[in-house]
Amino acid sequence: MNCRKKNNKHPNYTPRKALTVVKECKNTAAWLLDQQPFRPLLGIVCGSGLGGLADLLKDQKVMSYSEIPHFPQSTVQGHAGKLVFGSLKGTPCVCMQGRFHLYEGHHIQKITFPMKIFKLMGVETVILTNAAGGLNQEYNVGDIMIIKDHINLPGFAGINPLMGPNDERFGLRFPAMSDAYDRELQQLAEKVAIDLGYKEFIRRGVYCTLTGPSFETIAECRMLSMIGADAVGMSTVHEVIAARHCGMRVFAFSLITNQAVMDYDTDMKATHDEVLQTGKDRAHQLEALVATMVPLIKQSKTH
Repeated sequence: MNCRKKNNKHPNYTPRKALTVVKECKNTAAWLLDQQPFRPLLGIVCGSGLGGLADLLKDQKVMSYSEIPHFPQSTVQGHAGKLVFGSLKGTPCVCMQGRFHLYEGHHIQKITFPMKIFKLMGVETVILTNAAGGLNQEYNVGDIMIIKDHINLPGFAGINPLMGPNDERFGLRFPAMSDAYDRELQQLAEKVAIDLGYKEFIRRGVYCTLTGPSFETIAECRMLSMIGADAVGMSTVHEVIAARHCGMRVFAFSLITNQAVMDYDTDMKATHDEVLQTGKDRAHQLEALVATMVPLIKQSKTH
């Protein structure tokens, strides 16, 4: 009987590839720090139609993703594909105008590559934004949902950014995710939103990620609602896992850009144009929310 030794290693992420990723991260972080004068403390990731957040930064240094060594490229409409350094209310920041998705063909390690770069550059807190479909029937288009938890459905099928050999220089082998979204920052965001007069459209809920790029079927939307998801999208969760693995604080919110279709007796259907338009319509409020939060984050950290 011809018995061959079974290979139990992850087929797509070998120790050699792990070392390559770490080396690329170090090279990219060092290159970026050579291009601009300060180390960012806050990282911001802009979702579809939300890239205007980067315009809030003062003393900007803008780089196209194509200029940055080892950096992935964004191919999605509504994602400018630029990294913007600057200051926001006195806080040194780095802002991604556009992120990367599994449906673009990127490996999971490339999708979360920027989170490792953020960590190596000195980022302590990450704010992530996304456009999402509203599953909760009490939500309206234009609502802002503070994410309190997530469901990583691709993770059930083995798609997790921490798959493969663990690098202790970034974080522990088995990081907890029960506190993935910083509760203090959630409370801060809710208070700021109320102070700004946003009480009627601010929510707090659970975000579920899928791989996309197709929008969900009616049956899928019904199932996601049944398992506890309030909103669904195609991003964010993998970045959150990587950021928490690296020890950074995380705050995230979804802009509800469309209602998930839950009824067979309707002609409604989701479109990317609707997503972009809702982002444009709600841009001012989103920018005000983030800009007001930022100077308070440093204060909350010292308490």
